[in-house]
Amino acid sequence: MTKQARSAALRPAHIDFSDPGAPLAPDFGDVYHSRAGALAQARHVFLGANGLPDRWGGREEFVILETGFGLGNNFLATWEAWRQDPQRCERLVFISIEKHPVLRADLARAHVQSELPEQAAALLAAWPPLTPDLHRLSFEQGQVQLLLCFGDAQHWLRELVAEVDAFYLDGFNPQQNPEMWDRHLLKALGRHAAPGATAGSWSVAPQVREGLAAAGFEVERQRGFANKGGMCVAHYLPRHQLHKPAARAALAPGARTALVLGAGLAGAACAWALAQRGIACTVIDEHGGPAQASSGNPAGLFHGTLNPDDGIHARFNRAAALETERVLRSLPDLPWLQHGLLRLETQRSAEQMRGLLGSLGLPADYVQVLEPSEARALSGLDLGHPAWLYPGGGALAPPAYVNALLTQSRARLQLNSPVHRVSPNEQGWQIWGQDDELLGEAGLLVLAGGHRAQALLQAWAPDLPLLQLRGQLSHLGALKPNCPRPKLPVAGIGYAIADTAQGLWCGATSQDADQDTVLRESDHQRNLSQFAELAGLSPEAAAQLMASGGRVGWRLAAADRMPLVGGLPMPTDGPMPEQLRFMPRRPALGVCMALGSRGITWAALCAQVLAAQVCGAPVPLEASLIDAIDPARFGLRRHRAKG
Repeated sequence: MTKQARSAALRPAHIDFSDPGAPLAPDFGDVYHSRAGALAQARHVFLGANGLPDRWGGREEFVILETGFGLGNNFLATWEAWRQDPQRCERLVFISIEKHPVLRADLARAHVQSELPEQAAALLAAWPPLTPDLHRLSFEQGQVQLLLCFGDAQHWLRELVAEVDAFYLDGFNPQQNPEMWDRHLLKALGRHAAPGATAGSWSVAPQVREGLAAAGFEVERQRGFANKGGMCVAHYLPRHQLHKPAARAALAPGARTALVLGAGLAGAACAWALAQRGIACTVIDEHGGPAQASSGNPAGLFHGTLNPDDGIHARFNRAAALETERVLRSLPDLPWLQHGLLRLETQRSAEQMRGLLGSLGLPADYVQVLEPSEARALSGLDLGHPAWLYPGGGALAPPAYVNALLTQSRARLQLNSPVHRVSPNEQGWQIWGQDDELLGEAGLLVLAGGHRAQALLQAWAPDLPLLQLRGQLSHLGALKPNCPRPKLPVAGIGYAIADTAQGLWCGATSQDADQDTVLRESDHQRNLSQFAELAGLSPEAAAQLMASGGRVGWRLAAADRMPLVGGLPMPTDGPMPEQLRFMPRRPALGVCMALGSRGITWAALCAQVLAAQVCGAPVPLEASLIDAIDPARFGLRRHRAKG
């Protein structure tokens, strides 16, 4: 896979509120909306031009793509129309691209007198850090999804995986903002248009009409809003219908039931995400309860990462960490959750860290740089290095997270049920236990187990380079006065997490192909030595450390340390496609596995991606990152290596 260039730093919107009735964007010499009313304009131009709300009536899902989120008024007006419509679609997906997103304070100011105070307050509460990512915001118990794409529109139209029913074209004036009305950008809309798609815009400029026509739309001019003489209304009627790439087709269209193998983090998250799409799940596990294998650790971390080129790993970890932060806010109170995480930086000075952060343009509500003295004060440990502070990171008990997700999913649990093989049938898939006992069948099968499910996975994808990593963590009970507990989770030289009593957990080791189930004193000593270094303990204090217990578990990981999420490739006698999106997939079979040591951070995003792929819905992740976690990636790499 080619190395990805880092994302461009975002520049937030500059807004002049001198005229509250028509906030101005000085950089573009244009107002955000008409003085005659933002919501009235949205209803006339964008909902009206696209035949809404009538067109979504009775639909399972309706997808809108907007170019230019601005202050969010078009989204709020659409949400309100959906809420007030008794014939509304089951799920509304609103995708919006914004190169210069507004700061939270400016968003609050823009909606201080909103006609829709409840929705405006919900949008403000969910407003994400301004990072160059796709942010999935969920409202109305998941029935209304806002997918915010922060960055350049041409970039995002290449990266989006979505079939769109209605387009809202709402950039600033074409004379001041020509790139938003570029012919190539408008032509790209046709690649995302669903059959019968429509588009609307307040602009009737020639380049807008010509660009839409080149994309396969038939364009007409209708009466505009307020003092605008006209507006653009378009219907997608191409001469030739584009064929959807094979891997972008729904894995299990119309499925209403699913078997999810694995009741750990991955399986629970998949059941939760599929339930939001109306799929009833049975979660099957060989153990007597959920989270009994690697997801049964008493404590674990979640946080993002960064690197200088903002490559695949950094971008995926950031997107996953932000999704996890949002999901945790939406769940009922977990019994134990620590907010904020420090990660020591042992290779750079604080000044170098600030330079790196400045070049990446990542905001303080995602990551901050702390001097060693600041890190010591915040952690309560004698840290000898500067640190990255992830305000949205933290620690929790994985079993509690698993149980919360399962509760939300309302899934049926089928425990003490080891699965020996799986097989497809006309309705979907069947699973079989010992002595070929039929354990269940459904329209969709999801493989979401850990290392014990590897055999089932490799029966259908035998060449995946997977690792079974043994990990041991150690517990220190009541600590002596010369050994402080961390005030918040700290990582970087191993990790340390305070428990709910007076001790802490530290670790963890990582050994491949090691099946020893016994707690090893040598591994305890390694964990304790790492903690002593992390906490800056004196030799005398370090010598007094003694593990009071611990836990051994196994993590399944891929060789490139990215998860496996998506459909498994269908064997073919013909030539292998040169791109993953053109590879046909086995029907009604999905995989969400190999979360390694990042199960808490990755589970929610991976599950949402798979659920979207199952249904053929807009995927809440950019195409380059979908490729990075595609189970078929290793086969394509081997094919390319052969030349």
